[in-house]
Amino acid sequence: MTKLLYQSDSYIKHFTARVTAVDMELHGVVLDQTAFYPGGGGQAFDTGILTYPSTTAKMLRIKPANSNLVHILEESAPLPNAGTQVSGDIDWDRRYQLMRTHTAMHILCGVVFRDYGALVTGGNMEPLQGRMDFEFETLHQDLIAEIEAAINAEVKNARPLSVRILPREEAFQIPDLIRTKINLLPEGITEVRVVEIEGLDLQADGGTHVHNTSEVGKIAITDYKSKGKINKRIYVQLEE
Repeated sequence: MTKLLYQSDSYIKHFTARVTAVDMELHGVVLDQTAFYPGGGGQAFDTGILTYPSTTAKMLRIKPANSNLVHILEESAPLPNAGTQVSGDIDWDRRYQLMRTHTAMHILCGVVFRDYGALVTGGNMEPLQGRMDFEFETLHQDLIAEIEAAINAEVKNARPLSVRILPREEAFQIPDLIRTKINLLPEGITEVRVVEIEGLDLQADGGTHVHNTSEVGKIAITDYKSKGKINKRIYVQLEE
């Protein structure tokens, strides 16, 4: 199994690894460890560069295949052999924007759950913008300004974030750990990664985040829409 460096340290920009397998069909390689996030939970995959003897190749995306994570390289790049040492460099500007955005979504989720008891029914994000769907029948225009003020107050509160990996049974003893309407964690997972915004939000989550809510910057709610009688969608955007 590939060691997932980003799970314990989202700020790793550069790493070294060894090729453990080559996937000719996908034109990519499996590494013994990686700091590239493969995508999931609404957060996009990382891009960047892999460097190995005589080659610097664009890493286009990561694709799960046969229980492995395949780092897919640009077609023009020759593939390194198994056993080759490589170095990886993340497109940091893009990653850090995604980290800020992902934490902003957790701030929004935490505030809406704390103040209104609404559960998340879906969400997605791109660098510096995203949307989140809630089971929030009473959401209306007047509440949007209140929610925007509350989430920006939590940015200014400079709440620290922490990450823990817990045995499944221990994790599920935490009240309200799953903030989504449906528990999306597969039954076979024995350990659960838990991300906490101190005093605000605690969720099972596999993505990358900043260390402190103050790093997120100002959050604007740019729109909201009704997706039915109960489901409502909130759109957010972060400052550059």
